Amino acid sequence: MGESTQSTAQPAAPARGTAVGAAWMVAACACFASMGGLIRYISSEVHPFEIAFFRNLFGFFVMLPWLMKVGIGGLKTKRVGLYTLRGVAGIAALLAWFWAISVLPLADATALSFTSPLFATVLAALVLSEVVRARRWIALGIGFVGTMIILRPGMQTVGLPEAMVLFSAALMAASVTMIKMLSRTESPNAIVLYMVIYLTPMALIPALFVWQTPSWEMLGWLFVLGVVATGGHQCLTRSFAAAEASAVLPFDFSRLLFAAAVGYLFFDQIPDVWTGVGAAVIVASSVYIAHREARVARSERLATEAAAARDGR
Repeated sequence: MGESTQSTAQPAAPARGTAVGAAWMVAACACFASMGGLIRYISSEVHPFEIAFFRNLFGFFVMLPWLMKVGIGGLKTKRVGLYTLRGVAGIAALLAWFWAISVLPLADATALSFTSPLFATVLAALVLSEVVRARRWIALGIGFVGTMIILRPGMQTVGLPEAMVLFSAALMAASVTMIKMLSRTESPNAIVLYMVIYLTPMALIPALFVWQTPSWEMLGWLFVLGVVATGGHQCLTRSFAAAEASAVLPFDFSRLLFAAAVGYLFFDQIPDVWTGVGAAVIVASSVYIAHREARVARSERLATEAAAARDGR
């Protein structure tokens, strides 16, 4: 009985980790969809580049109590280079996304942003020299088909806003990869705080060229945006820290549901059926890719542990 109890108890920790990671991912999706709605509303008075600046400025103030609690020592790190690289990718992605979402329907922009994991696979092959086998390339091709279903080139105009969403998704793929790397040694709070420390001065530069002092009402909404956006990144970082990407990635699809709800309830936007179909194809492809990556990572880890055990003998 003791042995059977032990054998049934062992998977409990991973199961709990997956449930916690999924819950954090759904919460992150709700935050990001709400953020999109806030950007859309605020952009009626404030330029998206200026919104990006205030989003990071107020995000810094949200994180300030944690910094005061842990002191400057909480920012001690040996990974300044990776933080800097993530900051550069992050600001370019942020500016492109904020501008695109101010002119595109929320559901359409969100659906196209699901291409980020597909870009991550290409980056892994080209930049990191990872071996990408046939099945992952096929999944990548299927994801591309899903993108074409949404864009429908030839049947509708594919303009600069759609291109900016895809550009942002590619940079977000690089950023998320760096978050995963940082989460191995850095705390979620430090990762989020470093993001706003880097992005606030970076975002100020383009904001100065379009600056228009916002009203007190819009300042209030900008502060809410900073809180919601920072909360979303907190949830996302904790999701990746709690469980493998392959376990939580399927729940990222809820972002489209939240975005469609926000667009419908507050902006009278009704996504067409092709947006849903294309997003489903992209998400299915992305989930398969993440599943394959997790299996390969587990196989490599087991091989390494087996080799270490043999050497120990």
